[in-house]
Order: sequence, then C-alpha cells, then structure tokens
Amino acid sequence: MLILFVATICGVGGTLTAIDNLGQIGTSLGYPKKSISTFVSLVSIWNYLGRVGSGFLSEIVLTRYKFPRPLMFTMILLFSCVGHLLIAFNVPGGLYAASIVIGFCFGAQWPLLFAIISEIFGLKYYSTLYNFGSGVNVRVVPAQRPGRGAFVRRGGEEAAGGDGSGQAAGSGPELRRDPVF
Repeated sequence: MLILFVATICGVGGTLTAIDNLGQIGTSLGYPKKSISTFVSLVSIWNYLGRVGSGFLSEIVLTRYKFPRPLMFTMILLFSCVGHLLIAFNVPGGLYAASIVIGFCFGAQWPLLFAIISEIFGLKYYSTLYNFGSGVNVRVVPAQRPGRGAFVRRGGEEAAGGDGSGQAAGSGPELRRDPVF
C-alpha cells in the first residue's frame, strides 16, 4: 500500500498542480485569456473521459489480455509526463494538448487506484483503504503551494516586461512574490 500511496502522490500531485495552475501557466507562456478558459474546459472534459474510460478500458484489457491494472496505472503516470514535458518545453500550441493529456491522466488515476486497492487487498477492509487512497488528494494540496508561486512570479515578470530577474524593466523594486506557505 505504501508503494501505491507514493506513486499516487507523485501522479496526482503533478497533475493536480498543473491543473490548479493552468491559468498562470497559460499567462506565463503568452496565451490569450480566451485560450486559458479553453484549457480549463479541456481539462474538465478529459478528466471525465479519463474517469469513465479508464474504468471501462481497464476491465476489458484485464479480462481479455490479462494486462494487470498496476501496469496500466504506471502507463497512465508515464503518459502524464508527456503533458508535463509539453508545458516545460513550451511547444507551440502544446498547452492545448497538455490540457487534454493531463486532464485525462488525472481522471484515469482514480478508478484505477480504487480497483487496484480492491484487487490487492480484497473487500474486507475496502472502506478503510478507500478512505486512505482518497486521502492522498488531501495530502497533495500543501505540495501545490510552491509550484503556484513560480508561475505567478514568471507570469508577472513577462506582463511587466521583465527580463526574468524578478524585477520589472526600469522600475527597481521587486515584483510581487506570493508566499510559499
């Protein structure tokens, strides 16, 4: 359960941080406000499709091909890395694809997680383990704060015409920095 817990924290933490900071990421990468609302819609739609699709697809692949769910969970986590790389390398138009990939992967992780918990540990203590698995989401929230500040700073620098040094062009005082905690 500890390995599953750590893998879920890493997977959910990365995707949830990207989803929560999508507006700041879009602003810092120079996307217009209309596109940023599109990113949020894409994440929501693909989050739903990930939840429905992964539960349905994992059952088919498991029964037909004997493909284990933990391996499918690992593949979802690796696929979410593609979305993060699209953001990191600022591929032109890549935030649209990253929104789709990250939204799908965030949604796909939850049904797989709970199916894995029930398969590995059985149903005798499922309610306790379900609450433990869903508690990962609560534990990830404090980890999102450091990532948020970086995107707010970077977006503010570009909006002020800064050079990335943390100071606006020709103004002298440092730009607004959000506290980490």
